[in-house]
Amino acid sequence: MRAQLLRYAGILKPFLSRRPPDLGGMSLLETAALGQTAVALKKLGKEDMRDFLRVLLMNVADLLDEQLADIRLKGLLAFDATLGSHLGPRSPTSLLGLYYRLAGETGGKTGAQMLPKGGMGAVVAAIRAAAEKAGVTIRTAAPVARIVVEKGRAVGVTLDGGEVLHARTIVSAINPATTMLDLVGPREIDTGFVRKVKNIRMRGDAAKLHLALERQPQFSGVDADNHKGRLVIAPSPDHVERAFNPSKYGEFSAEPVMEITLPSLSDPSLAPSGACVLSAIVQYAPYALKEGWDAGKPKFLKAVLAQLEAYAPGIGKSVLHAELLTPADIEANYRMPGGHWHHGELQADQMLMSRPVSGWSGYDTPIEGLFLAGAGSHPGGGVSGAPGFNAARRIIATKG
Repeated sequence: MRAQLLRYAGILKPFLSRRPPDLGGMSLLETAALGQTAVALKKLGKEDMRDFLRVLLMNVADLLDEQLADIRLKGLLAFDATLGSHLGPRSPTSLLGLYYRLAGETGGKTGAQMLPKGGMGAVVAAIRAAAEKAGVTIRTAAPVARIVVEKGRAVGVTLDGGEVLHARTIVSAINPATTMLDLVGPREIDTGFVRKVKNIRMRGDAAKLHLALERQPQFSGVDADNHKGRLVIAPSPDHVERAFNPSKYGEFSAEPVMEITLPSLSDPSLAPSGACVLSAIVQYAPYALKEGWDAGKPKFLKAVLAQLEAYAPGIGKSVLHAELLTPADIEANYRMPGGHWHHGELQADQMLMSRPVSGWSGYDTPIEGLFLAGAGSHPGGGVSGAPGFNAARRIIATKG
């Protein structure tokens, strides 16, 4: 099944590394690219081509029931397909999330995911070093208060302290709603565009857990080497679906599903000798919790720790410190509306030429000289660099 899905994901993969096609006025190059996709689809063969079109918008649970018997494997793939989305395995189009993951590539291995040595901070450090080598000046702790617009063109930014920085091109890699509604402001944009941006669905359902542990946890049935890998608690598709159901009504999951890593096993510098760091993405934690996160967070943390205890007996007694970031915390700490890590749901109506909004999917904005280059743009979130890469090529083409 994986080999088959990888072939199908290969049809979609080229779309990730280029600007979405402008259906209203496609260039010759864009038309040729779509033609190449049609050829790739035809190369699948008649049977696979029909099956690709049949399953494209299916829910992942139905496909898993068709193809697999092992309930644990089905639970894992159901989790992967819905990770970071307001979807359950039986939600229409949930298979798209699995295609999106499989279309990724790490070290030449299609569909591979990996944790960098030194954690995600090492990725930031590497990007910074490369940028500074290229002559970029980076300023931290200098929040932007607004984007300066004169006669429909972005000409600079004003910092919180009042300093104005002028530039011919402004590139924003933060949330499109924050960029357009807060930093530019509705007065500079037509009401139709404002309405579209306000309607981007971006209420997060994923929480982030960090634990400082006195010692390494022992997950039942997992050997030493596999503790260094990716550990997923998602016993079955039905369990994932039951975890999702409460979030539809503003409640958190009593038995959450989660992806766990123990980064300090691969990089001992992240924890003192003998101690361990645990990092987990936990679902489902709805942004708009009915009882509010001030009251709900301790209860949800208790549910998460209980779930961990069931799979790693004794882990609770070794917890030195726990940090749980709900979508509300993520919004407050990182200026990400809705606390959604993709800056907007990755669903069929918010992908490709409809990301971030229909009519403006090519990294341009209604403000001349202002471009979008973050997870809210095509092809979406994840640490791929693809939105920025595509946006850079668009900016170069525009300036050329």
